[in-house]
Amino acid sequence: MAARKKWQIVRTYSAGVFAGFVESRKGREVVMTQARRIWYWAGAASLSELATTGTSKPGECKFPVPVARIVLTEAIEILDVTPTARKSIEAVPVWTA
Repeated sequence: MAARKKWQIVRTYSAGVFAGFVESRKGREVVMTQARRIWYWAGAASLSELATTGTSKPGECKFPVPVARIVLTEAIEILDVTPTARKSIEAVPVWTA
């Protein structure tokens, strides 16, 4: 049976924060799929709170469109996301300029 992929938040050293499926991790390199950049969030005091309860202000968040796949080379924090928080994050409208 294949391992179940986790939906997680990954914070990097310089590329920002992403939420999506972690496909693999080798050292600091993380490959994610269906990943949204968490460019700006509101309604959560920290990434820990965002991963636990989600956002209480989805209209104020700036999460661009998900990308099919991204390789992050300097991951410094990986947070498991609760089902409630995931639903909240995925419900944030796509931000575009």
